[in-house]
Amino acid sequence: MDNGSNNQQPDFQQQNGQPNGGNQSIYINQAKANGIGTAGFVLSLIALLVTSWIPFVDFVVWLLGAIFSIIGLFKQPKGLAIAGTIISFIGIIFILFVLSFIGAALA
Repeated sequence: MDNGSNNQQPDFQQQNGQPNGGNQSIYINQAKANGIGTAGFVLSLIALLVTSWIPFVDFVVWLLGAIFSIIGLFKQPKGLAIAGTIISFIGIIFILFVLSFIGAALA
């Protein structure tokens, strides 16, 4: 063993030009979130899949989903807000179908 040519550096020496324990900048890239758009998407999906056969509950859930999705269109990222808006438009068609079916049954 040759002690004079040690290739390993101790922890307190410089490595890659930066001293250990010095001031180093760490950049963390966080994903942006659109909470209101996500809430609109979830409410629109619930209105379409879960509460679609309960007319008045469905309308309230659908309306909240549509409002949140449309507000979410003005924020970034827009993906779930666009999906929530599209699902809301499909939901209103379904709501109108159910209401017309109920109206025909009562008449």
